Amino acid sequence: MKKILFPTDFSEAATNAFVHALEFAKVVKAELILLHTFEIPVYDSQFFPENYASIYSSIELAKFEMFKDEIPKLRAIAAERNLDSIVIKHRLMDGDLIYNLKNAVEEDEIDFVIMGTTGVSDWTKFFTGSNTNSVISEVKVPVLCVPIDAKFRKIKTIGFTTRYREKDKAELRKVLKIAKKTDAKVKSLYVRSSSTDVSDMTIKEWQTEFANENVEFLVLPSDEVKETILDFVLFKDIDILTTITHKRSFFESIFDSSFSQKITKEVSIPVLIMHEN
Repeated sequence: MKKILFPTDFSEAATNAFVHALEFAKVVKAELILLHTFEIPVYDSQFFPENYASIYSSIELAKFEMFKDEIPKLRAIAAERNLDSIVIKHRLMDGDLIYNLKNAVEEDEIDFVIMGTTGVSDWTKFFTGSNTNSVISEVKVPVLCVPIDAKFRKIKTIGFTTRYREKDKAELRKVLKIAKKTDAKVKSLYVRSSSTDVSDMTIKEWQTEFANENVEFLVLPSDEVKETILDFVLFKDIDILTTITHKRSFFESIFDSSFSQKITKEVSIPVLIMHEN
């Protein structure tokens, strides 16, 4: 892992996520690329025939000045944490956030994205909100979403949710590589409901295949999937919860408005979104 993209709007949520990005970059020995995007409003030139161009110029200049003012604040955060040796580069782009983010991932050959979200106060918004949801859907590298209330702590345990699909193995191997760099353990969770279609033989095959890896496989029988995942996060001291994009709609249903009120009182951890091949 060489390059981490950090999209920021310089909000409180983004600044909190920046600390996570710094610490992660340190552990995996990567450089950070800060991306700030802005959209210039569309004006009808017939109403501004003479100063049409100057309006756009003034907006671009104002955004540049704001960008220029905010960067030293982020560098000061890095210095306070003795992480000012991390290489930090910058990109200021006008246009749609998702479009620019996808381009930056491709052009800079990004390996990982870390972004902040205010969704800890509303998990439904976190998983279905336009920006986060679009990033999860469109960007084909791992995305670490950091809720605004998730204070950085050393990553000791990474939770990995699986349905024991063959495709999940590749994502588990990626997570194990991340865990190795952060010196963390992986705990894999499968919630076995009464309608399960996963055999004991399949689970045993996984345990045998990953026997030499630092992963513990947990199978918890329950038809209360939401509560079981919450218990898993709480009682297994999970620092990061991993899911795969094929289960995005599943997680949207888990973090519905009623359940979100319960979970946000007890859990505030980053969520790592993996993309199946």
